[in-house]
Amino acid sequence: MRRTLIKGLAGAVALGAALSVAPTAVAQPALVFGGSDAVGTVLDRTNAMFTKLVNERAAGKVKINFIQGEQLGNDVQVIEQMMKGSVAFYGDVLDWYANWVKDFSVLAWGFTFRDNDHFQKFIESPTFAAMAEELRTKQGLRILAAAPSQPRILFAKKAVQAPDDLKDVKMRVPEIKTYLNLWQAMGTKPARVAWAEVFLGLKTGVIDAAEGPIGSAYAQKFHQAAPSVMRTDHLLSSMHITVNDKVFSSLPADVQKIMVDAAREAVAWGRKEAEAETEEVTKKMASEGAKVLRVDRAPFAARATGAVEAMEKDGAWSTGLYKRIADLK
Repeated sequence: MRRTLIKGLAGAVALGAALSVAPTAVAQPALVFGGSDAVGTVLDRTNAMFTKLVNERAAGKVKINFIQGEQLGNDVQVIEQMMKGSVAFYGDVLDWYANWVKDFSVLAWGFTFRDNDHFQKFIESPTFAAMAEELRTKQGLRILAAAPSQPRILFAKKAVQAPDDLKDVKMRVPEIKTYLNLWQAMGTKPARVAWAEVFLGLKTGVIDAAEGPIGSAYAQKFHQAAPSVMRTDHLLSSMHITVNDKVFSSLPADVQKIMVDAAREAVAWGRKEAEAETEEVTKKMASEGAKVLRVDRAPFAARATGAVEAMEKDGAWSTGLYKRIADLK
């Protein structure tokens, strides 16, 4: 919001002249970027990078105030604040948008993507553009840029080389429908265990296996309780920068361009950071005694694909969406 400040200046008495000065604009209040990921993670660092780039390049035309951690609430709460306009920006994984655009649910289905390059092709595809446009038109949220991030991997007491090795394994799975259905298709017996209690559950035998984001799982020391670590990379995570569309549309064209360019640059940087960190963490787990296996993903992917028809009939996401993504080359 702009206001005009008029400051009268008294002229020199000797000249006997009054001088007037043109109005001076006061800078707009800072736009809030609501964080939700833990401080220091790749997602948090990517959001901080975007904030830094915009604040440097906008040269006072606009300023972003990045509030880290969960000071404003969890992901859903921050997204809802962004919809209302009290928060201007948000950045985390794209999966959360499945609460408002169901096709984003496919991102939480295992083995949807072959690798990060496949994920990037999806982000650049008309299919993703249509999903993003639905989010913008129906919820008022504009995705400025997105990129792949880190994978989720599998931890178990015994090595898992193929889906049959998971038959009747007691496995901790998040209480999300897509996750539960995926691991049931793999033959496991999903168990209800809080994330903070997974290490103890593995250590005491309450569960035999668990999965999770590689960085977070390493921090929780899953590899010490379940020393067989499988690089299934069954879910490839994402990162994005999103803005309230009304806020974005109210800004000058040059500032809009600065934000789009900064978002693209930040997530590209974040992707490189995530990939480097993934390899670093894999090496750390191996050096700390874990047996890290790079499994053949094809048999697991085949099981996942076999369950897609039922998921689409159940309305998890639009019919044919999974195949359109799989066919991207």
